[in-house]
Amino acid sequence: MENRVVDALLSQARQLHPQDIDLSLDRLARLLDRLGNPQDRLPPVFHVAGTNGKGSTVAFLRACLEAAGNRVHVYTSPHLVRVNERIRLAGKLIDDDALVATLRDVLQVNAGAPITVFEIITAAAFLAFSRVPADACVLEVGMGGRLDATNVVKQPAACGIAQLGLDHTQFLGSTILDIAGEKAGIAKAGVPLVLSRYPRTVTARIGEVAGVVGARLLLRGQDWDATLYNNALHYKDDAGKLELPAPRLIGAHQIDNAGLAIAMLRHQGAVPVPDAAFRAGMGWAEWPARLQRLSSGALHELLPAGAELWLDGGHNPLAGRVLADRFRAHNLAERPFYLVLGLLTTKDAAGFLRPFAGRATALYAVPIPGHDSHSPTTLAGLAEAIAVPGRTADSVAAALKAIARGADRQRPPVVLVCGSLYLAGTVLEESGLLPS
Repeated sequence: MENRVVDALLSQARQLHPQDIDLSLDRLARLLDRLGNPQDRLPPVFHVAGTNGKGSTVAFLRACLEAAGNRVHVYTSPHLVRVNERIRLAGKLIDDDALVATLRDVLQVNAGAPITVFEIITAAAFLAFSRVPADACVLEVGMGGRLDATNVVKQPAACGIAQLGLDHTQFLGSTILDIAGEKAGIAKAGVPLVLSRYPRTVTARIGEVAGVVGARLLLRGQDWDATLYNNALHYKDDAGKLELPAPRLIGAHQIDNAGLAIAMLRHQGAVPVPDAAFRAGMGWAEWPARLQRLSSGALHELLPAGAELWLDGGHNPLAGRVLADRFRAHNLAERPFYLVLGLLTTKDAAGFLRPFAGRATALYAVPIPGHDSHSPTTLAGLAEAIAVPGRTADSVAAALKAIARGADRQRPPVVLVCGSLYLAGTVLEESGLLPS
């Protein structure tokens, strides 16, 4: 649960602007100037944008940097259970006292001026980072890139863009090229901008934006690459080759994210990272609610012995494809496979579900507590349209109990709870598995 004082301060911040999302740099720039521009007093910054995979890329960056003996600040969003998760000071989540003190300082200096909650938290992160010594700082873009609050940092050590897809189209544009252009807005003069692999037109659009500001573009497949074979990650660039352990994070897409992080670190000179740190970092990286297997906790105990419970916060069509690919080889005749799904109304439910067509025993649709989500009846109907039996439940716990009632002891079920980071946070909290 959130600290009550933190809750009260964030509630105060929400009164300052009528919109949760209003992409702009002006409000935050004014506030940061009044705070003495703490964003200009950070250790070398690694800045990551993308539709999917940016959080995992951040996790790999942090793991490799820490394996090299560095103290690392990290800023991510959204949080799953507690807002403290967004601000990691020199390796540890900010504690309640420091968070309260920093939020109070920021709100006092802001003096009631219009500003979004995300901008307040971002300013608090920069202020906290400027007060605690560290060797590196990793920033995850909140949304887009060009007008995201994290984009006030003037000269990062390296920037990277993870996988791209259609999400937040009401803010970033309706086409993949619009979105690519917004993400490319993190590019800075002379700073390496490391790219994942995209269709040629998307890479060209990023290149146009990066070229205008004079960023150093580094393309996957040309300047660097990463592949998995013989259960090892093989990375190469002009500086040489690395053979590393397979990433701890599950899924073929994590090769892309790990490779992007390695490339960002290998193409900058501000923070030394030896090869041994890359090897250790592949096994150190942690990122909750991204294909996370829950093997304990109150919700797991609702399922029969031998059952598997998985959790993923992915919520757009690209995430749907990644998740479906992860369970593609699952044999429904040997073990039933259930989806427990909740999605915000702003998300493309049909697009998320399409990759699962005919590939699940049943779907249980649930609401997302405290958020405007698609009705379970609507989601169940969309499941039926792709040949997946659709059912509804009042909660994840209710869905798991229903699955357990119909379970065959000889064929224990595999269950994936997915569709929302907010839902994932609820699952982790009910399971007693708070991110640390």
